[in-house]
Amino acid sequence: MTATKSISIRAVKTLQAGVPVYAFFLPGAKVLEIADICRLERTKDGLEGFQRDAIQKHITAMVDYLNSGDVLFPNAILLALSPRATFSRSRGPAPDGLIPSGDAGVLKLPHLSDGSKCAWIVDGQQRSTALARAVDGNLSVPVIAFVSDDLQVHREQFILVNKARPLPKRMVDELLPEVDARHLPADMAMRQIPSALVDRLDADPASPFHGLIRRTSTSKDPLRVITDSALVRTLQRQIHQPLGALASFRSLDGGSTDPNAMYEVIVQFWTEVKRAFPEAWGLPPEQSRLMHSAGIAAIGALMDHLMPRAAQHAVPAEFFGRTLRDMAPNCAWTRGRWSDMDRAWNQVESTAKDIRNLSDQLIRLSQSSHLRQVA
Repeated sequence: MTATKSISIRAVKTLQAGVPVYAFFLPGAKVLEIADICRLERTKDGLEGFQRDAIQKHITAMVDYLNSGDVLFPNAILLALSPRATFSRSRGPAPDGLIPSGDAGVLKLPHLSDGSKCAWIVDGQQRSTALARAVDGNLSVPVIAFVSDDLQVHREQFILVNKARPLPKRMVDELLPEVDARHLPADMAMRQIPSALVDRLDADPASPFHGLIRRTSTSKDPLRVITDSALVRTLQRQIHQPLGALASFRSLDGGSTDPNAMYEVIVQFWTEVKRAFPEAWGLPPEQSRLMHSAGIAAIGALMDHLMPRAAQHAVPAEFFGRTLRDMAPNCAWTRGRWSDMDRAWNQVESTAKDIRNLSDQLIRLSQSSHLRQVA
């Protein structure tokens, strides 16, 4: 690939953590000429991109504003810039009293012969799209660009820039496993392992959840009936609460957390859930409350309750299986009523009260099963 031409613009260059960062202005219509939008999608090769789908309502509103006359549009667009870009520092003496914050010069942005672009939009895809559609494409807009062609760095900056904005939580959770935890705030780092476990549960053919989990990148697949956020929340609680089923595999003293051991226990338990309730497994939540977020949360609470007793058995999976199969006739996942709750199966919703009552119901059923087994 060779550059056939380039755009030259005046810019200021500085360094952050050894990375070149540029500030400059571009005519609004040219932003999408030099920069790509990497959409979030999952392919056979893994997770691609990081940007959410365009929000047409927002774009239309911005286009209307841009076309309304002389407008102020000062919000900077954030780009990741290819290392193929070059910078030439301007010559000449610096004015007295100048704060040494950067060097002025000319930045050259190459256009490649194969049509590929030299930058990627990290923040500002809606604005860039609106600017490209506006009647006046010459409105100069501020751009900040850091040099990196590493997709992981792009994702890190995308998450951090959008942390304080209403970025969909499910989308952030799906991206977190692809990002180095060392560069994340503590609250996001805590969400990374549960989300990585959910990724693995969906991808592993040996997992009972294989192909059933609906993430942002696969939301249009009708066969995916389990919302990822329900599993992420359940696993996060099981890892970080002291009595959670997975808490014993979490480091408390700076040692290593063991996600592989967590994964094995999760697969063992949920495989037995699938076997105990085959008629309720894999159906949409409208047809099976086992696949509903309330059912996922309640079964997770049951796992927390059963885990200490399972640890006393040579084969914990056999204990899980016996208990769940004994409970099965009294469960109302797809029809009937929950006796203690006095609720029809399809009346259970994802409210804190319903989840708590369903969890209590399942735990009582497991205790009755235990009494029958030891009698």
